[in-house]
Amino acid sequence: MFYFTPPTAKQEDATMQSAHLNALEAKHATLDRQIAAETQRPSPDQSLLSSLKKRKLMVKQEMTAL
Repeated sequence: MFYFTPPTAKQEDATMQSAHLNALEAKHATLDRQIAAETQRPSPDQSLLSSLKKRKLMVKQEMTAL
């Protein structure tokens, strides 16, 4: 017989942290693609690029803080 044992608080925290990290990595990749796409335009919007790069850096800093 198998019995369900509820996860400990530590296991739940690790699972949530892993999910959060995955979400941040996806966001970082999306920003990277947006930056690349804007850079490829004939006349890139420097203000938009600056904003995207700042957001990407903030996401990266949050990823390293985990």
